[in-house]
Amino acid sequence: LKILNGTKIKQGFIVNERDRIIRVRISDEDAFLTIKGSNSGLVRPEFEYRIPLEDANQLFELFISEKIFKTRYEVMVGGHLWEVDEFHDINVGLILAEIELEDENESFELPDWAVEEVTNDERYYNVYLIKFPFKEW
Repeated sequence: LKILNGTKIKQGFIVNERDRIIRVRISDEDAFLTIKGSNSGLVRPEFEYRIPLEDANQLFELFISEKIFKTRYEVMVGGHLWEVDEFHDINVGLILAEIELEDENESFELPDWAVEEVTNDERYYNVYLIKFPFKEW
């Protein structure tokens, strides 16, 4: 197992609806505004834009009351990069792994540490976890 790095992340949602999400994320000294649409199978439209850190901090202050805190680790497995999120605060104890594929039919090696497939389980979506924290399950 080769862990490439760990990054602290704070994120919150300006819009948090089933079929549309507008998220602000701060990781280290970088900030992003992300817009996501609804899933179509394993595919989901996503648009992400780097924004000034000061803008992100103001968006958090003005529009976001509930936040998610996590550390993201990058792990190489079988030639693919996995993002492994260790959640903190209200979601402490939860660890999720995600892989970005070029095509939803692309084959990949499932790590031996991956216990359960939760791609279609909405309870594990960040937008759900902000409303229904893992520590309350």
